[in-house]
Amino acid sequence: MVRKTILANGVKIVSKKMPYARSVSMGVWVSVGARDESESESGLSHFIEHMIFKGTARRSAFQIAKEFDAIGGQTNAFTSMEHTCYHARVIDSQVETMVEILSDIFLNSLFDPAEVERERPIICQEIGMVEDSPEEYVHVLSGRNLWGNHPLGRSILGSRENVIRFDASTIKSFFRRFYHPERIIISVAGNVDHQRFVELVGPAFETIAPSGSLPARTTPVVKARVRTHRRELEQEHICLSTPGLSVTDSKRFVFCLLNTILGGNMSSRLFQQIREQRGLAYSVYSFMSSHVDTGMFGIYTGVDPRYTMEAVDLMVASLRRLKAEHVSADELKDAKEFTKGNLLLAAESVDNQMVRLAQNEYHFQRFIPINQVVEQIDAVTSEHIMDLARHLFQAEQIALTLLGPAPDDGKLRNSLESV
Repeated sequence: MVRKTILANGVKIVSKKMPYARSVSMGVWVSVGARDESESESGLSHFIEHMIFKGTARRSAFQIAKEFDAIGGQTNAFTSMEHTCYHARVIDSQVETMVEILSDIFLNSLFDPAEVERERPIICQEIGMVEDSPEEYVHVLSGRNLWGNHPLGRSILGSRENVIRFDASTIKSFFRRFYHPERIIISVAGNVDHQRFVELVGPAFETIAPSGSLPARTTPVVKARVRTHRRELEQEHICLSTPGLSVTDSKRFVFCLLNTILGGNMSSRLFQQIREQRGLAYSVYSFMSSHVDTGMFGIYTGVDPRYTMEAVDLMVASLRRLKAEHVSADELKDAKEFTKGNLLLAAESVDNQMVRLAQNEYHFQRFIPINQVVEQIDAVTSEHIMDLARHLFQAEQIALTLLGPAPDDGKLRNSLESV
């Protein structure tokens, strides 16, 4: 059963009771992320995510960690382009303690200048970790290549220059400006009673004062181009990207199946062609990300630099094939079963249900039962997939990003023009 309560100040509380579970997962979500930052603010949402766990008037950073450990709880946080989430999971007998700690750190964090100074080098190390991982870093470069200077094209972590410059007052100001009650959703899933949970969490979160409206998010313009980033590596890391669909687009189920067929699993076309048949790469896959107004579709692989052109040609040929030929009935059936299987398996997790509750509320203002999603997946036809491929895969909106030792080659541009 899914239930929703809206507090007087606009904070939403959504819950799903899963009586067969012995655990409860809770998330405090804020509709603010990297795309809401100006260039000089880039990285602030992520910095705040770190600082939330660094102490309140009642608890030090050590005490926060120790109290969660003492109840066998797991807690963490993440920042995305459009959301920041602070979450925890405990056994059902420890819900009250979990609520008390998460409420305290979210509402009463000190953002102590000394803690800011201690955390600054840790975030710089995190930036360095991404840059030291070519497979991860090429995705950052690919976003920049496709979206240009728009916030969606920046790293969620921000730049070292910004991180070094941020101080406690800057962080507090951003927090006050964006952490408004109407942007907050508290989601909880597991063996939990809705009314009891509202009684636990409501009084604390009702203290947040409502505030004025914020600037609307802007939709980026595509920057289709080939960009090479020279680095002495054993592999050439290749990322082909194109605009995708928004998270609420009616064709989102078609988009999901297209991704599965092209490079979403081990039987996908790209995996079979590039890895199994040609032996060109260990890692090859397609991916998609969706936002409130736009999205991205991409293909990644890492190959011996000598085979860069061959790998790109195979990617392009796969896109052309989806535009020119109907997916077979068997291939479409397998993609549907794979997608539904993953969805239904994930539904057994209290963490996944907590996330799904919040995302449904943010994007659709209601909970969408899984059986309705399954029906939408089953309704997809091969014609739907071909139509979407023709819409998405156009030469003038494809960006190609390369990280490695291979030189910029004009042949790459010619290959993209044949999509």
